[in-house]
Amino acid sequence: MFNHFNFDTPIERRGTDCAKWDLFAPDVLPMWVADMDFASPEPIMQAIQERVAHGVFGYPKESDILRQTLVDRMARLYQWEIKPEDIVFIPGVVAALNVAVRAYGAAGDNVLMQTPVYPPFLMIPPDHGQTANPVDLVLTQNDSQLHYEIDFDTFEAAINEHTKVFALCSPHNPIGRVWTRNELTRMAEICLKHDVIIVSDEIHCDLLIDEGARHVPIASLSPEVAAKTVTLMAPSKTFNIPGLGCSFAIIQDADLRQRFNKARGLMIPFVNVLGLTAALAAYQHGDAWLEELRIYLKANRDYLSDFVRDYLPNLPITSPQGTYLAWMDGRSLPQLEEKVFGGWIEPFFLKNAKVALNAGGVFGTAGDGFVRLNFGCPRPMLTEALERMRAAVMDMSAPA
Repeated sequence: MFNHFNFDTPIERRGTDCAKWDLFAPDVLPMWVADMDFASPEPIMQAIQERVAHGVFGYPKESDILRQTLVDRMARLYQWEIKPEDIVFIPGVVAALNVAVRAYGAAGDNVLMQTPVYPPFLMIPPDHGQTANPVDLVLTQNDSQLHYEIDFDTFEAAINEHTKVFALCSPHNPIGRVWTRNELTRMAEICLKHDVIIVSDEIHCDLLIDEGARHVPIASLSPEVAAKTVTLMAPSKTFNIPGLGCSFAIIQDADLRQRFNKARGLMIPFVNVLGLTAALAAYQHGDAWLEELRIYLKANRDYLSDFVRDYLPNLPITSPQGTYLAWMDGRSLPQLEEKVFGGWIEPFFLKNAKVALNAGGVFGTAGDGFVRLNFGCPRPMLTEALERMRAAVMDMSAPA
């Protein structure tokens, strides 16, 4: 099936100062942070090697070619017309979220979000004297499958006079939902009604793995929505280059863009030259690799879903439409009190299966007892992790 790209062969990452692998003992399989275990596309590596061979690494100028490439990509993929000047390059989406919260809110304000959600959403507002305003998504279960929906009445009721920003995660991390056009339209209508600025983290937008799933940038819905929206994207998750630190904000409204840049000030540095080089190569030449990656990720997701159904039915799991992250209900497991890496790692499977998964509590109280599993890895690694988890659960239920 994979004639051009080999996603099955493991790559040794231990001993490379790798946060995903080197924080743990050698017998632990890390399936936590959103970092895939695949080599990036060859065009990216070639472009970086050529840039390194030049030998001079001065201050970079943001590429006009990269800007136009992104303009063309938005039009081609989403029928979304933007201008080169709408793009603001920034070293990471988390940095951009910080800038946006600082730019559009003040001390005492709150940031609306849908939980469980990517932990920095919850962590950033207090750093700016603001509070997180979480609204829980509605969880349903069908056999071993979990699914989440939005309660729009509860969503709107959570908005008050201090709600200045809605931080949207689209596709949503950790539940893997790709929001429909109708869902996005309803969220946008509510935000416009209450004069709330939308900051939309769309970093996983290229990683759609469900047939028929289609990403719709919320800012593309209408000029009115675009005028109240900051869209955050990056090549980092898509092409597995998070360590190169390159992302961008698309801000079509000139006033919002000016406020964003003012809040950024000198606090957030420019994107480094290798990050810009990698981004251009990724967006110009990486789509063939990406197409086959999505096929591989879908097969991994389906394998994971089948395994849970057959061998771990008491640990129901999402079937993500996008992302390479699955969300598992581990509330039937012993809830150990110990905190691993400040509560980021789930202790039962780390202790009993030597598998490191994200603990759900860091995604908000709606995530308590859940775990997040990264299946962006070679199939043999996924299989080994699941077999270890199965054995741990069987040992737990075996008679003493």
